[in-house]
Amino acid sequence: MKDLLLIALFAGLGATGAGLLGWVAVRLLRRRSMALSLFCVAAVTVLAVTSGTFAVAQAMFLSGHDLGVVITVLGMASVVSLLTAALLGRQVVAGSRALTEAARTVGSDAGFTAPAHPLGLELAQLSEELAATSARLAESRAREQALDASRRELIAWISHDLRTPLAGLRAMAEALEDGVVDEPGHYLGRIRTEVERLTGMVDDLFELSRIQAGALSLSVSRVSVYDLVDDALAGAHPLARQRGVRLEGGQVAAEPVEVDSREITRVLGNLLVNAIRSTPADGVVAVSARREVDEVVLSVTDGCGGIPEQDLHRVFETGWRGSTARTPRRDPGEGGDSGAGLGLAIVRGIVEAHAGRAGVRNVAGGCCFEIALPAARG
Repeated sequence: MKDLLLIALFAGLGATGAGLLGWVAVRLLRRRSMALSLFCVAAVTVLAVTSGTFAVAQAMFLSGHDLGVVITVLGMASVVSLLTAALLGRQVVAGSRALTEAARTVGSDAGFTAPAHPLGLELAQLSEELAATSARLAESRAREQALDASRRELIAWISHDLRTPLAGLRAMAEALEDGVVDEPGHYLGRIRTEVERLTGMVDDLFELSRIQAGALSLSVSRVSVYDLVDDALAGAHPLARQRGVRLEGGQVAAEPVEVDSREITRVLGNLLVNAIRSTPADGVVAVSARREVDEVVLSVTDGCGGIPEQDLHRVFETGWRGSTARTPRRDPGEGGDSGAGLGLAIVRGIVEAHAGRAGVRNVAGGCCFEIALPAARG
């Protein structure tokens, strides 16, 4: 037992000395190459084993031949261990450098290009995370480009729509100022109509800015979709009669929802006005509502002739107005969309603020706009 304790003591002293030297070396090399650190760890291990074994051999008073055998075995094992550590370090460094080169492609137009040769588990996981990050950056850049294009389009449309009424207002004001008009009352009526149109455009811009800033305040209450549709149909009926369009709302289920009734009525009003304006005389605009699992879907179907498939995904974008046939200019006093392509963007913003979704699809002879709202609980 004494011999074993003595051997353990000598082995421990030798290994401790090597460990202290290794700790100093690792501290000094902590900012150097990983390959050098791995080699240092292997060298410390070899040194600890060699020093401990040599100390024990000396204490046991081995013969010169036996001591030489022990030293030879330790030497060969040390060489193999250090060579293995050096090769492993080279592989780790090569993989790290390859991943560093690949990381430079994150966020590029071509996307992340993963290293060609295999990597270790940790580096492979890091490569996957870089690929996912690059994909998210690409999606974010695409959304930013789409929003930027939408903003430019909106500015162009707004500038165009402002220029015409402002020019008309200036001309009518100058005519009234010079006293060259025979019917001042008619001019004043026209001025009031244009001012109301401009006011509606400004109101829509303000509403859209509140929605996009997340500042839309909702006053939620339990209400039946039947009442919401009835109010929206009542508000759109005068325009439908003027346009010669028939409104139908017979397929509306009395399903309860918890929404801001004023905002959802505005949503339905915008959809109805757009549908009436896009439907030819003697056409039909139909409103329906149905329950689907945990949501209520309201639909407005018109007779516009349909929307090109390549434009369906843009319908709810800010400033989108589609073809001339789809979006004729609003007559004075019609209400609804200001004409700047903001109505459907406001529709989507209000619906999404209610944790719902808005969509559109083509149907026979026209298109169907749908908004899905969470059904009331209980």
